[in-house]
Order: sequence, then structure tokens, then C-alpha cells
Amino acid sequence: MTFPRITADPDVMGGAPCVRQSRVPVATLLAMLADGMSVTDILTDLPFLDEEDMVEVLNYAADAVRDRTAR
Repeated sequence: MTFPRITADPDVMGGAPCVRQSRVPVATLLAMLADGMSVTDILTDLPFLDEEDMVEVLNYAADAVRDRTAR
């Protein structure tokens, strides 16, 4: 699977996967969702992101854990 909206640049946020070359790491967005924020809330707080970004964040996370054994 490819994720064109997810970028990792060693010079940005220490190379953490971020959304579209921004300084917003995938992990931060996932934590916001886990803390109970809705996608609408997140997009209101970060208006440069869109729903397609959030869908890709979730797909990226799902791909990262797919076929892994729970510990």
C-alpha cells in the first residue's frame, strides 16, 4: 500500500511520519482521536488538513499493525 499524503523527512520532526510535509505527526493525530476528539474537531483545530488526510492517517496506522501478533 502506498500513502502519498504521509511523508517522512529526516529534517522534519526527526523523520517521524507526518501529513503532507507538515510538522503534524501521524502519531499526534492518532493520539487526538484516541483522546476522544472527532475528525471534525481536529480539522477545525488544524484547518490546513482535510478529511482525505485523516482517512490516510487511519489507513497508514492500520497498515502499520496489520499482520502483527498482539503482545
